[in-house]
Amino acid sequence: MQDAFIIGTSCTRFGKQPGAGFKDLTRQAYLAVLQDAGLADGDRIAHAWFGNCGMGSWGQRNIRGQVCFTPLVRERLFPERVAMTNVEGGCATASMALHGAWKDVLSGAAELSLAIGVEKTFVPDDLPNAAARTQEIFDGGIDQLDPADWMAYYAAAGEAAGKPFDPKDGGGTLFMDTYAMQAAWHIRQHGTTPAQIAAGASKNHAMGARNPLAQYRFEVTPEQVLADRLVSWPLTRAMCAPIGDGAAAALVCSAAVLQTLPAAVRERAIRIRGAAMSGGKYRRLDEPGLSRVAVQRAYAMAGLGPSDVDVAEVHDATSFCEIYQAEMLGFCPVGQGGAYVASGATALGGERPINLSGGLVSKGHPVGATGLSMIHELALQLRGEAGERQRPGARIGLAENGGGVVGFDEAACAVTILEAG
Repeated sequence: MQDAFIIGTSCTRFGKQPGAGFKDLTRQAYLAVLQDAGLADGDRIAHAWFGNCGMGSWGQRNIRGQVCFTPLVRERLFPERVAMTNVEGGCATASMALHGAWKDVLSGAAELSLAIGVEKTFVPDDLPNAAARTQEIFDGGIDQLDPADWMAYYAAAGEAAGKPFDPKDGGGTLFMDTYAMQAAWHIRQHGTTPAQIAAGASKNHAMGARNPLAQYRFEVTPEQVLADRLVSWPLTRAMCAPIGDGAAAALVCSAAVLQTLPAAVRERAIRIRGAAMSGGKYRRLDEPGLSRVAVQRAYAMAGLGPSDVDVAEVHDATSFCEIYQAEMLGFCPVGQGGAYVASGATALGGERPINLSGGLVSKGHPVGATGLSMIHELALQLRGEAGERQRPGARIGLAENGGGVVGFDEAACAVTILEAG
């Protein structure tokens, strides 16, 4: 199997951007990824993968990528007649786009492939049906054909967790309630505490304050996290990812193409050492989640293990997720994630820094762009370009990105392992 390399990444600022449309965000991310790769144009791009979840709520339900790239083709900034595949997989959408570009190169179908994710989840209140349009984006992440299946599952899980399933008791989406039930079960089963969840949230807000692209750029103490508005016990607002807009992209090429590029580009190239995806199911509460399956496949492909990872970005739609994923990815034993995070092990300067970007709770979570924003952060870390967020000497980075919901699993999970140089 031939090697595949990321030669450029980009990420826009995340946040509520009512003045920026899908085409605007696409343009920003695309032109920035070309610049980062040292390419004057995109003429060598042979295929593109466009990730998005919510454009249908704005009236564009099909050919989303083609529509967003039409002005760029017209202006000769993107090559004509290049095929573009539209991708949608909930919060894992952008990682699926990267997975497609990676497979393009591995298969030889394309020697230079683009992955891009673009999203707007914030609908201004002055637009018609604003709240309903935002809700529609997230409703697509769970079974709408047989909702009785997950209602029954969550009712039983709520009893086991000591937190009855009542999606009307908080101020967030249904997904915040499912995360809250998982956290409640972890608290009951393993002795995890809300204070440990708050420690992780505080750590990530501190990192977001150092990230110029983050939606939230302020620090919050653990005490302030705990005192913030309750969304769904034990989760407060400061522990939950916000609504926002943004885009991110990556260019993936073959070793043959890499050798034709200038030395400055070759020196910054990031090798995709391993990548794997897994699918969700209605699992038992004490059964490992689908990220455990995906990471084991990725570790095997890369010939690496948890102790080899220098820095990671994980899908913390809530701060409990960092605790859980630290366990699933093998960074600490199952049941000890709370103590592991609270110890400072996942902080900058700790044993294994996680979410130095600020994570989803601070950096932001524009659904269809999130996975590629993780890749952008890891690329900065592995190139030594992360500034005051830099993990010194980082060589191996891991991204875990989940999307959609099947019970307490995500519907899909992608794990990508990257290597500097």
